[in-house]
Amino acid sequence: MSLNRLIPAARGEAPADLLIRGCMLVNVLSGEIHPASIGVKDGVFLGIGDYEAEETLDAEGRFLCPGLVEGHIHIESTLLDPVRFARVAAGHGTAVTVCDPHELANVLGLDGIRWLLETTCKLPMEIRCMMPSCVPATHLETAGARISPQEIQAMLEDFSERMPGLAEMMNYPGVLFQDPQVLAKLVAAGTRPIDGHAPGLTGLDLNAYILAGPGSDHEAVHLAEAREKLRKGMHVMLREGSSEKNLVELLPLVNDFNSQNCSLVTDDRHCDDLLRQGHLDYAVRLAVSNGLSPLRAIQMASINTARYFRLHRRGAVAPGYRADFILLDDLDSFAISSVHLRGRHIDDQSWDAAPSGVTVTGSVRLGDLSTDCLDIPARDGRVRVIRTVPGQIVTEVDLVKPRVENGLVCADPDADVAKLAVFERHHATGGRGLGLVRGLGIRRGALAGTVAHDSHNLITVGVSDADMMLAVRTLEACGGGYVCVEGGRVLELLPLPLAGLMSDREPAEVAAGLDRLNAAARSLGCPADINPFMQLSFLSLPVIPKLRLTDRGLVDVSSFDFVSLHE
Repeated sequence: MSLNRLIPAARGEAPADLLIRGCMLVNVLSGEIHPASIGVKDGVFLGIGDYEAEETLDAEGRFLCPGLVEGHIHIESTLLDPVRFARVAAGHGTAVTVCDPHELANVLGLDGIRWLLETTCKLPMEIRCMMPSCVPATHLETAGARISPQEIQAMLEDFSERMPGLAEMMNYPGVLFQDPQVLAKLVAAGTRPIDGHAPGLTGLDLNAYILAGPGSDHEAVHLAEAREKLRKGMHVMLREGSSEKNLVELLPLVNDFNSQNCSLVTDDRHCDDLLRQGHLDYAVRLAVSNGLSPLRAIQMASINTARYFRLHRRGAVAPGYRADFILLDDLDSFAISSVHLRGRHIDDQSWDAAPSGVTVTGSVRLGDLSTDCLDIPARDGRVRVIRTVPGQIVTEVDLVKPRVENGLVCADPDADVAKLAVFERHHATGGRGLGLVRGLGIRRGALAGTVAHDSHNLITVGVSDADMMLAVRTLEACGGGYVCVEGGRVLELLPLPLAGLMSDREPAEVAAGLDRLNAAARSLGCPADINPFMQLSFLSLPVIPKLRLTDRGLVDVSSFDFVSLHE
């Protein structure tokens, strides 16, 4: 940015590149909506004024708002490669994405982070990465890599322009119990923003967690929880993803006095929802339809987020800010007419990936698995069953008397109890954890995926051991993905060869593949009101209450330790 070019243009002594004439500016800085004409030069806003310009865009009275700023998303969870994600998200008005690539990092380590940074470095939509703090997320699972505090500090220094700070510190027990490595990672962030991840944490423990450094939280699911975190100084991120739908529940938290400390985020969003419902624009529409003013909602999806992450001159329309803007046909419905990034229409810009020397395929390595690797010997008494909660990623614990055949615990579809297994897939150890789950509704066959938070081992659920093993071997052969199996045949397969997490195909093709997968899952009994593969992917996440399964065994999250399947 050359001040010698911009200052004369801002004063009207040299022509602007673009004049947007006759818009109604949604001013997230002053809290007004007012008529304006706006000049742009060299990809930044000159300011409000009737400038002479090389090109004029007549807004014809449309509303103009800043490009949206996503504050917390795992791009990998869209199942799209980062470049294709960016192109889709930009079409929905997103100008800046602050992502957490800890899915990639838990599979490929620092190489995965570098690959994302390298491939996206020239995109019109700006992608910034928080540095993953939890690789592995906990000691209760096997990840593909380990990232030390020293490596975190080095990455934050080497990529200071692209890395605002430290990504979500999920290991809150490690913070509370002063694990030396966990504390060293917080210290490595210095004075940069540190994202929190503290589901259900309250009282004095929450005080201690915030004191240690985390300044935001996106895990609140109840209003009282979010209010306590806001009162104690956290930037509260109201999340509306594909499985975690918390925005409506938390919206009463927001008022005129505290809204600057709140943001809208998506966290995990599948590409079918991204294509059909939208990205942050969907969250804005949902907030407005539930009573929030459009101006307030746009602030929470732009300037509030930019300020939390200290993104210089992003998220507003003002002199010197990057010229990212959206023209809206209607404010209440957030009906997008066009999106411009750096002052240019998104269709007039290049969306090609930059070259990278990192290889991200071939990441599924299971090792030798015996024919009886899914056997669960029966004992007297009850067993612990993971119970899913519709619309949430938290789980509950049921104690049930299991169905037993030939001395082995079996699935019991009449009681909605399926068998669950997680296989280590990074180091070919043959390690596995076995358990039971209810709430997915599966009555036949099996499902499996290599998207399994946070270490992304291979997870499978089913009522037939043979079908479960066919699902496992199918994903091993294709390098990862999602699969649905019944009666010894593959019904549907969606390959995700990039780290076993993302497709290398076009978004519409991936979304159509998900449609077929979900339809196949419903044919096995999964209800239509859940996203079975998204639900499955969170059953191995040992930092979200209450009961989870990793490749190392069944985890009681409240005690942060392993627990027996048998009561």
